[in-house]
Amino acid sequence: MAKVLMKGNEATGKAAILAGCKFFAGYPITPQNEVPEYLSRELPLAGGTFVQAESEVAAINMLYGAGSAGARCMTSSSSPGIALKQEGIGYCVFGEVPCVINSVSRGGPALGTIQPSQQDYNQATRGGANGDYHIPVLAPASIQEAVDAIKEAFEIADFYRTPVMVLQDGLIGQMMEPVDFDKPVKKREIPPKSEWALGYGKGNPHIIEGIVIDAPACEQKNLRFFKEKYEVMEANEVRYEEYMMDDAEYAFVAYGSSSRICKTAIKTLRDKGIKIGLIRPKTLWPFPQVPFQNKNIKLFIDVEMNMGQMVPDVALACNDKNKVKFFGRCGGMIPSPEEVVAAAEKIIGGAE
Repeated sequence: MAKVLMKGNEATGKAAILAGCKFFAGYPITPQNEVPEYLSRELPLAGGTFVQAESEVAAINMLYGAGSAGARCMTSSSSPGIALKQEGIGYCVFGEVPCVINSVSRGGPALGTIQPSQQDYNQATRGGANGDYHIPVLAPASIQEAVDAIKEAFEIADFYRTPVMVLQDGLIGQMMEPVDFDKPVKKREIPPKSEWALGYGKGNPHIIEGIVIDAPACEQKNLRFFKEKYEVMEANEVRYEEYMMDDAEYAFVAYGSSSRICKTAIKTLRDKGIKIGLIRPKTLWPFPQVPFQNKNIKLFIDVEMNMGQMVPDVALACNDKNKVKFFGRCGGMIPSPEEVVAAAEKIIGGAE
């Protein structure tokens, strides 16, 4: 199939349908409104159900129900809307309910601004629900990657029986790029719904738990999650890109749209004789560790559209917080390649 020129949010909606999504619940919020708008029109035509919920809280709890019944389901929102969904995400984690959460970030805190941002890194990777848990977080840097991430998110969700978040910034949601919707993604052997979903347990009805009164039983459930899910995810689900790292002495670390800005800055810096490359996490959780073991790198320069939320993860990965420097803009401001170049030159010059 030839590539199709499409807006990021609409491509996300189409990808969900192609992935087999049969239920969507959401609530309008900029800059992701085209996702539910597209699905309200196209999902029913594909045999699915679209619900504009009365709130973000209602939307995530509708996924709790639909996912419990075995339906491939998704919600989409933006920063403050995702904040409202946190308790429901926690319930989906504890109930082992597979679902996909698409987050298109804007500036914050609170309602902040409608401009693109990456101020939701901590929200996505640490989460706001209570308890010990993780969810996989995929961070695309293009519309093609967003499409692929949505399709694979459903596979990951069903395989591990967990919520999965696709974290996009507003730039990716609002721009237009050519997309190949036929590009394959990794398929997994999904456990049959007859083993767990409500309505499938003939004579032995299944139960989706939201509470376990017995403390030892609750502890065992937590321990099982870490052993059978999170440790396996850390071993098998890490994704990253290395760009011009073969001879690099310095490395930008960036994800999403910031990584694209860094690639432009790298060309300028290389033309000036500075050997710099890029490490781009494509999964924010599990966070990549291997590329940060490169002993040739003198400094890692973290570039984000926030105040440095990824810095602690980079410092842990390279095991030396003194080797991690930061440059960023926040509140919906987007750094230019020229600003990134100037910041890198100042950081590198000050280190030599």
